[in-house]
Amino acid sequence: MKPSSSNTSLGQTMNVREISKFAAVTFVQKYHYSKVLPRINKVFLGGFDNNKLVAVMICGYGTRPLHTIRVMFPTLGTKDYIELGKLCVADEMPRNTESMFISRCIKYLKSHYPQYKLIFSWADGIIGKSGFVYQGSNFYYGGYIITEMYIDSQGNRVHPRSFQGISTTESTGRFNSRAYEVTTKAGYTKYFGYQFRYLYPLCGKKEWKMLLQTTSFNWQRGNYPKDKDCKWWKQIEKGRRIECEMPKLQGTQYKKILQDIVEVFF
Repeated sequence: MKPSSSNTSLGQTMNVREISKFAAVTFVQKYHYSKVLPRINKVFLGGFDNNKLVAVMICGYGTRPLHTIRVMFPTLGTKDYIELGKLCVADEMPRNTESMFISRCIKYLKSHYPQYKLIFSWADGIIGKSGFVYQGSNFYYGGYIITEMYIDSQGNRVHPRSFQGISTTESTGRFNSRAYEVTTKAGYTKYFGYQFRYLYPLCGKKEWKMLLQTTSFNWQRGNYPKDKDCKWWKQIEKGRRIECEMPKLQGTQYKKILQDIVEVFF
């Protein structure tokens, strides 16, 4: 949790510039709850306070980037948007750092990457994050999808992409599978929960209004989801799941078996 004290000089001293992939990944490994980066990474932005790196934003694309944008805006393609894949801030920074940093990053993207019309991101409701940082940064909210994760008996969380790698082991007897019998044989429980959509228009107001006429999503500022809106389901047998409480997680700890898989995404 960020300290509650304010830093009155931060707004005057914080600046944003592009940093190396190595610097960004090192920072993410230290401060972010998830170590898996987007599948494709294109822009690495650092927030500096008195020349000290205190925040990082990594932008790129996740899985199926063309599908992602076309579902939301059928007239756009991958060249028209970028996805906010990772955002993290040093623990010692005040609470308002995230929103201030996002604001600076948006200005930077508008100035240096004018080809992008939108910046899009997911909030991981499945681990209890409803997207307060995006809400505080005046992003548009566009509903949710139901996603999945896998947890072992020690509370280590595994992303679906990583679990596909685990399921190739001889112990499961299957290849690249997330079926119930493979999940349980590997020692994992499958959970379901929400991911919330957020975006911020990088284009002008006129173009944004035109884009709103092409989408079937109800993009809105306000009526945002809260923590109480997060829900979870646990798979208890093949084809059956029940509603449950948020599963207990071991923070950022990943099993050693995942190390090679996680490094692939770096």
